[in-house]
Amino acid sequence: MTVEKLTSRLLAPIRHGFYTRHGGASSGVFAGLNCGFGSSDQSDIVSINRARVAQDMGVTPDKLLGVYQVHSPKAVIATDPSDTTGVKADAIVTRTQGIALSVLTADCAPVLFSDPEAGVIGAAHAGWRGALGGVLEATLDAMTQLGAKPESTRVVVGPTISQGAYEVGPEFFDDFMAEDPEYSRFFVAGEDDRMMFDLPGFVLARLRALGAEQCEWIRHCTYSDPARYFSYRRSAHEKSADYGRLISVIRL
Repeated sequence: MTVEKLTSRLLAPIRHGFYTRHGGASSGVFAGLNCGFGSSDQSDIVSINRARVAQDMGVTPDKLLGVYQVHSPKAVIATDPSDTTGVKADAIVTRTQGIALSVLTADCAPVLFSDPEAGVIGAAHAGWRGALGGVLEATLDAMTQLGAKPESTRVVVGPTISQGAYEVGPEFFDDFMAEDPEYSRFFVAGEDDRMMFDLPGFVLARLRALGAEQCEWIRHCTYSDPARYFSYRRSAHEKSADYGRLISVIRL
């Protein structure tokens, strides 16, 4: 079965993809292309799914790199698979040909970066905690170490939970206000004391503030489209035992 991915003209001609759940071997709540070993899915089935993605990206499975994501502001520079194996971080950058950088998400924002002039790429996992904590800054800083420039870097935010589906409480709002009262513009009132948070809008604003003005959101909501996307929040609302992980990949 053919895997399905979304791409952006902003990143072309760099090879990349925000993969949906279509085209995988998993079943049950993981039905489709679950690429997360951290799920309770069968590990051999996850390996099959990841191999399909690697093949689609034109690399061998061992060259499909990822890190142990922990909602941190840490980015690593990779030149070889050993640079990411078992590493706790939330972003990877490289200028090495022939390796693919990947992040896993299930509502958080997958963010792919490319400076075509410098030949440097990056991939980041940006949930609210990582985005607020500095994972986007860390990614661009690591890319700069390899010769990239924010102003020439193109950035695309993949499928993520949209504001209409992201209800949060007052403590969440307070965390953002403690950082910068101007962040109130990413919230709208919900029911009672609840608020609705604009994660993709927040990520784009942070990127532009860093000088990466060539950026966009692909405008797909993970929560609202169960046929194509896994969603942590939707699985919680449905009281599912677990949930699948989407993969987003970029390579030189």
